[in-house]
Amino acid sequence: MSNKRMQGKVAFVSGGGSGIGAATAIRLAQEGATVVICGRRQAPLDEVVAQIRAAGGQAEAVLADVGDESQYVGAIEAAARRHVQLDVLVNNAMAYTWGAIDATSTTDWQANFKTTVDGTFWGTRTALQLMKASGKGGAIVNVSSICGQLGTAWMAGYSAAKAAVDNFSRAAAAEGAAFGVRVNVVIPAVVETPATAGMLADEASRKNTERLIPMGRVGRPEELANAIVFLASDEASYITGAALPVDGGRSAVLVTAL
Repeated sequence: MSNKRMQGKVAFVSGGGSGIGAATAIRLAQEGATVVICGRRQAPLDEVVAQIRAAGGQAEAVLADVGDESQYVGAIEAAARRHVQLDVLVNNAMAYTWGAIDATSTTDWQANFKTTVDGTFWGTRTALQLMKASGKGGAIVNVSSICGQLGTAWMAGYSAAKAAVDNFSRAAAAEGAAFGVRVNVVIPAVVETPATAGMLADEASRKNTERLIPMGRVGRPEELANAIVFLASDEASYITGAALPVDGGRSAVLVTAL
């Protein structure tokens, strides 16, 4: 008998071509899951799939824009048909704009919600339907942000979108529990990913960022992936509606001086 936590399970990960999504796909496959990743660009997805397969895991990539309802829903439903089940969904894809509120257009404001909130809703709704119909339940893990917990200047739209993901996930957990579907959230702060590369490339900016984190460093994608895999696994069988900070202690402290 295998001791892999996700053996025999099928997992779908959005935004799986880089950063937290890629690390999560790799960890899920290491734990025995068959992993389907989606994103808007083929090349990064193919690289992640190749890495998983080279290590003996099972993975495939599908092109889908999470901000497009028919594409995202279609990708999840097709994956569930191909593999005859869906056990885990990780809503990781996001998109954001930044800038001062008084200089933000309505278009830029709304751009924060299409992928992050609507995509999470479409994915969760689809997974709930599939998992409920299967009678076996499942696990949904949504990736949020510390910006959804604390006010963040120049990122009002992104912060509002992530706060919406947090509370939507609680509601989904309340509805899914009766059918054995668990819904949880992981909350990263600053993680070393392509999205943060620009900010962290500057040494002074990196040091200022690290100074705000009790553990004194930014997070690694693998550290978020470990938390996501735990919440998706049967080890978390009595955990639903939780929002788990994975942030080096950043959200636990009030920084009063640098």
